[in-house]
Amino acid sequence: MAESTVKLNKEVFNLKVENHELVKLAYDAYLANSRSSHAKTLKRGEVRGGGKKPWKQKGTGRARFGSTRNPIWRHGGVAFGRTGEENFTKKLSRSAKKVAIRQALSMKNADKAVFILSASAKFTGKTKDAAKVLKDMKLEGKNVLAVAAEKTPEVLRSTNNLENVKLVRATYLNVFDIMNADAIVFSEAGLRAAENWLLDKEDK
Repeated sequence: MAESTVKLNKEVFNLKVENHELVKLAYDAYLANSRSSHAKTLKRGEVRGGGKKPWKQKGTGRARFGSTRNPIWRHGGVAFGRTGEENFTKKLSRSAKKVAIRQALSMKNADKAVFILSASAKFTGKTKDAAKVLKDMKLEGKNVLAVAAEKTPEVLRSTNNLENVKLVRATYLNVFDIMNADAIVFSEAGLRAAENWLLDKEDK
């Protein structure tokens, strides 16, 4: 049997989630903190050309302009554009993040999407062995979040070439990965590490 009979901690996997506000905050914060700020627009003083006054100040009947690089002109600079220094990060306290993760795990557990891998299921470093384990658990073709206590070389080699599998360390769990997974598979060691981390207990 690939699946373990280890019981889940109710404080982590059986919370009553009355609303999803905190989960959404954690989800949005993950995306915002992953966002880079590379886009930059050119202001009127940074656009090439426009040094010559397009026409004289008076007598033409047209509006006065000092440069063809005025923002309202075609090929002109951009007013109030991106500077490349924007800060999109959103802060969420450490305790709030952990509560959000516990809520997300509880929601997945309620959907019967949490699985515990038996200690007898060994990863040899071969992709076909990991694929067989998922097939035995009827998770073949699903988006699987695999949670391990440590990313050992054997586990990495076993899962790296599986298209729908993402491997994370237990202490790096996040709401984004949890909510986007069809199934969450914990190793027994990974489960203990995750529970201890989320409940602020020392790993024994």
